[in-house]
Amino acid sequence: MLDIKFIRENPDAVRENIKKKFQDAKLPLVDELLDLDAKNRAAITEASDLRASRNSLSKQIGMLMGQAKKDPTKLQEAEAIKAQVKANAERLAELEKLEEEYSQRIRVIMLTIPNIIDSSVPIGPDDSANVEVERFGEPAVPDFEIPYHTEIMERFDGVDMDAAGRVSGNGFYYLMGDIARLHSAVLAYARDFMIDKGFTYCIPPFMIHGNVVEGVMSQTDMDAMMYKIEGEDLYLIGTSEHSMIGKFIDQIIPEEKLPQTLTSYSPCFRKEKGAHGIEERGVYRIHQFEKQEMIVVCRPEDSMDWYEKMWRFSVALFRSLEIPVRQLECCSGDLADLKVKSCDIEAWSPRQKKYFEVCSCSNLGDAQARRLRMRVKGQDGKTYLPHTLNNTVVAPPRMLIAFLENHLQADGSVTIPAVLHPYMDGRQVLIPKN
Repeated sequence: MLDIKFIRENPDAVRENIKKKFQDAKLPLVDELLDLDAKNRAAITEASDLRASRNSLSKQIGMLMGQAKKDPTKLQEAEAIKAQVKANAERLAELEKLEEEYSQRIRVIMLTIPNIIDSSVPIGPDDSANVEVERFGEPAVPDFEIPYHTEIMERFDGVDMDAAGRVSGNGFYYLMGDIARLHSAVLAYARDFMIDKGFTYCIPPFMIHGNVVEGVMSQTDMDAMMYKIEGEDLYLIGTSEHSMIGKFIDQIIPEEKLPQTLTSYSPCFRKEKGAHGIEERGVYRIHQFEKQEMIVVCRPEDSMDWYEKMWRFSVALFRSLEIPVRQLECCSGDLADLKVKSCDIEAWSPRQKKYFEVCSCSNLGDAQARRLRMRVKGQDGKTYLPHTLNNTVVAPPRMLIAFLENHLQADGSVTIPAVLHPYMDGRQVLIPKN
């Protein structure tokens, strides 16, 4: 969410940013907002004047009533002022109602207008215009056929989609045996990897209030992702970033406590509406999964440095697991409304002979801080809004696809990289049962 003062002073920049995000339908909102803002400020000023006048007129009435004992004409003056006070009170009630109406509509619009993107973001309408920046590791295609990932898992008796369908419906799974253990091993390794980077490990709430949801994401994303708990002001988290950033709602953080660097484990729940391609079956796009996440709350001048560090942490983790990856810069039309800048880390799929998304790193500027009323108290005693960033460390169900495809051998076994040996009881290879 932008500062309304910024919109007042830079309406053309706000309109141009909307155009860069290919959201022209939102352009009329800028003029509507400026009109409502002017009316609201005028109503506030008039209401303030009426309140001040009420105090003055009340004193006059008291004085005239005291003088009326000696001069009856003063009583008429007092009654006239009383009538004015009544009229002012009626007008004040109208203005207060208008202020509430204006404020509510202003907030809706403010939550809808997208954040100002960074000047380095490539311009494009959708993810087809995202730009590859750099590759890490050599993508390879073996000389044997690689089955679909659920077929690989089934060779280890490692997945049961049919039972999950009977129990929960489409978009759920049972992981079993060695595959389930590999899943947990990757999460544990990712946790320790981030702790070694200086991040504080956190297990956050898995449900959050509606005002926190509104603070951390756009209404569009909320409707597309979040599951609401019926009859309660609670939502299941779609990612632990939401509850970790929400931790700072209405808080004033001493500047010396920055940066706040947290890494969290959580299950995640997503609606994942719409039709998906054949390669998005199995455990690729699902309603429930587990993830290790990282967030940073920092000074505004440090946020781009942290952005660079954070996506490189993901690259380092995947390369330590011997999986080739690339960094993909997200274009303007592919950025969620709160984001200033974002990139995806994509893993190599030998089966598809292309890369697919496994991590997403985002700098949200001060948008979440403004929505959540997070502030930092500087050394000079003044407060300011911090910047917030988030990045996936690893989401094992999707990451398992890249892992299994890149470590599958011709005999059907799967090799385990050295960094996971301590988490797999020293095992260096998984042998299929079927």
